[in-house]
Amino acid sequence: MKIIDGYKSKLSIYETQTAIGFLKKSFEKNLSEALNLKRVSAPLFVDSTSGLNDDLSGVEKPVSFVLKQNNTELQIVHSLAKWKRLALAEYEFNIGEGLYTDMNAIRKDETLDNIHSIYVDQWDWEKVISEGDRTFDYLKDVVRRIVHAIYLTNQEINEMFPKLSYNIKDEVTFITSSELEQMYPTYTPKERENAFVKEHPVTFLMQIGKPLSNGMPHDGRAPDYDDWELNGDILVYNPILDIAFEISSMGIRVNKESLIKQLTHANKLERTNLYFHQKLLNDQLPLTIGGGIGQSRLSMLLLEKAHIGEVQVSSWDKDTFEYCKKHNIKLL
Repeated sequence: MKIIDGYKSKLSIYETQTAIGFLKKSFEKNLSEALNLKRVSAPLFVDSTSGLNDDLSGVEKPVSFVLKQNNTELQIVHSLAKWKRLALAEYEFNIGEGLYTDMNAIRKDETLDNIHSIYVDQWDWEKVISEGDRTFDYLKDVVRRIVHAIYLTNQEINEMFPKLSYNIKDEVTFITSSELEQMYPTYTPKERENAFVKEHPVTFLMQIGKPLSNGMPHDGRAPDYDDWELNGDILVYNPILDIAFEISSMGIRVNKESLIKQLTHANKLERTNLYFHQKLLNDQLPLTIGGGIGQSRLSMLLLEKAHIGEVQVSSWDKDTFEYCKKHNIKLL
């Protein structure tokens, strides 16, 4: 991964810890006001037979353990993409109301590098919508609101720490994964993102998971929470790493029709027998939009850090420690 020559954190470790605490409080306030969200408590683990865990791209295996009292297998969550929708139903949220939670997860199969860790912390959020809200226009409006919340937080953190200079633009460029493929047909998906986002520093890349002209998706996305026609990733240009930097994965969630269509495409129709999927197919879950916003990712971006280990405590191998020492990176 590329890091600018002579990198040195603008904040000391003490200042960094202060800034992280301020940033999280500030962004939670800005996000909840932007989307009308209420904070709720959330699980660290779920029953393995519930269908509630996030399958990510479909190849990652969750950390699990067996409860000795009744031999129930529990899984540490990857994210709360499905649990949030169930919670909205059980907590009787109305259309236009939503929730967010401080989510912690373990993704043991994650490749470790500057922006990936086995420890995941994010703001998982979900909001009840109407059938008429399942549109591109509604999706784009929500994306703009999230970016504005980031913009406000950026201004507040820079005012608190004047030595910081990163400023996110309060405007978004929208493009589909198919359109991006047409622009850069010989590039890999990540190369396409880097090329486009460098010219459009705040981008919402839409329709992740939907097959492209070669039959493959731009990136993997589980078939049973986002509607692949109405989802996307918020990408920003990161000047420290010189890459397209994913801040959020989000989207309007599947309804009955898109659930069956996507499970069929993924050859996962057996999931329709799981608890979550049965609730959805029997009209016992609300229509929703939701996503996850990386806490460490946002901290990296706004605090101008080169490695995710500068803003969270995780586990790293010997090569990572040596690499970071060579590049003036102090891991927490």
